[in-house]
Amino acid sequence: MIGTGFMARAHSHAWRTAPRFFDLPLRPELAVIAGRDPARTEAAAAKLGWSGHDRDWRRVIERDDIDLVDIVTPGDTHAEIAVAALEAGKHVLCEKPLANTVADAQRMARAAESAADRGQLSFCGFSYRRTPALTLARRFVQEGRLGAVRHVRAQYLQDWLSDSASPMTWRLDRVRAGSGSLGDIGAHSIDTAQWLTGQRITGVSGVLRTFVSRRPVLDQQVGLGGTASADAPLAEVTVDDAAAFTASFEDGALGVFEATRMALGRRNANRIEVNGEHGSIAFDFERMNELEYYDGAAADDEAEGFRRIQVTDPAHPYAPNWWPTGHGLGYEHLFTHQAVDVVTAVAQGTSASPTFAEALGVQKVLAAVASSAADASRWTEIDEETR
Repeated sequence: MIGTGFMARAHSHAWRTAPRFFDLPLRPELAVIAGRDPARTEAAAAKLGWSGHDRDWRRVIERDDIDLVDIVTPGDTHAEIAVAALEAGKHVLCEKPLANTVADAQRMARAAESAADRGQLSFCGFSYRRTPALTLARRFVQEGRLGAVRHVRAQYLQDWLSDSASPMTWRLDRVRAGSGSLGDIGAHSIDTAQWLTGQRITGVSGVLRTFVSRRPVLDQQVGLGGTASADAPLAEVTVDDAAAFTASFEDGALGVFEATRMALGRRNANRIEVNGEHGSIAFDFERMNELEYYDGAAADDEAEGFRRIQVTDPAHPYAPNWWPTGHGLGYEHLFTHQAVDVVTAVAQGTSASPTFAEALGVQKVLAAVASSAADASRWTEIDEETR
């Protein structure tokens, strides 16, 4: 594993947990974790269950005993690490978004394609795909229960940056993060929408806003939602606080997207609704074990409306390996499911979605939204390679 922060904790928990609840064809061994800070990296290894630790990720990827490299660093480092790991003969799992620029994402996708010819696999960590309710929703779409898709509405609403006294973090620095709410959380909405519907976004018109342009700097990075003293020095925020855009899908569906980290009271409201000619589905991650489904063919004038499906039965995706019916799952389970799918794909030698190529498609939509917003919300087509 390369990286020792928030995502390192989530992924480490998943690698440890997956073989204890799922019958895996291979057993993950947590060999080494790498980070820049020696003390922090040593502490992370001990706390998160890694056998060893190292300051140099380059040394790590050259080790003969490493089969897979898990990249959980900020976006500006993804391309260099992933390409080097693939060239060193490793499978790669890389957190989203794939990179900070389309050019870097293209380089990663090319490296992944060449590595696939040598039997190496690469995956991008759009973990919300592994939510059982969303996986069930995708099954409904694929089965034709919704008919032709007409509308997609996606929101990702958080509030941890609402306080202007919240300190500066790497997520607010364009050099390290690439973009703000658009790339950090809006990328999830884009990926989910395209994956759920099976359709690519072909054009967008977007708006970006930064509401707090300067934030206090702390000597050490603090957790999400922390506050700084009034006399702390200020640094410029170089990314968006909120993003909104309309989109067209390749089969003609209309999309409306919104992402913000300043929606007070919304802690992690990752929402999506898809309306088709025969039915609709709706999901909100703040109620992650539930899927709302409307069957237009079974409409009842006296009991009209969505019905709530509690996605915890053995018939539901991933659910048989966990708890009795009605005992819900949490955020950490998404990463366990991701680990299960990655290990299974590696063992079988088959590609597992999302691939780097799919993640490149998301990156191109992000770039098109940013381009549109910089040009008075001009309608911006996604290029042919994305389609």
